[in-house]
Amino acid sequence: MSTARATYRHGDLRRSLIEAGVELAREGGPDAVVLREATRRAGVSPNAAYRHFADRAELVDAVSDAAQGAAAAAIEAELDSVPAATGVESAQERLRAVGIGYLRFARDEPGLFRAAFGVPGGLERAFVSEKAGPGGSSPFALLAGTLDDLVRFGALPEERRPGAELLAWSAVHGLAMLVLEGPLHDLDEQTRTMAGRRVVEMAVRGI
Repeated sequence: MSTARATYRHGDLRRSLIEAGVELAREGGPDAVVLREATRRAGVSPNAAYRHFADRAELVDAVSDAAQGAAAAAIEAELDSVPAATGVESAQERLRAVGIGYLRFARDEPGLFRAAFGVPGGLERAFVSEKAGPGGSSPFALLAGTLDDLVRFGALPEERRPGAELLAWSAVHGLAMLVLEGPLHDLDEQTRTMAGRRVVEMAVRGI
């Protein structure tokens, strides 16, 4: 018996299908996530998927959540390289780390990045556990935490805090998409890195 089928017998088919979907997304973004191929990779019949997902859209949503979890892990790794926030400068450095981690994830995992942030979904689900990295926070929650630190240390006026995530996120995400799919696609690595750091710095100073 294949490992996938043995796993399914223990009730883990949903997880196996999501893992297969994540690999498909890594290879080709969310458009590459299809139920038939996911079930083939999981070693089960196509009809078995419908016990866990009503349709392809539900599988894509689950894969998107998992991809956001991977993005959160990348951001956490970047945050681990800077000290905890104890003042304005360290709080700003942690916000920079969130932006740099986001851009590095886009560079290193373009397919997963598209799956994570290119699938429609409302902000009301931005904090669900399926989107969390090893530390238990989603990408949106990690960004929110660094902005809260800026307020705590007086670098961001409290009246400007509402919606600040959307401004910082939009700036960094815009650059990521221009590099992945737009006119900045052919930039050399050095120029991409420089542009990324300057956009992140613009977001930090602008907030």
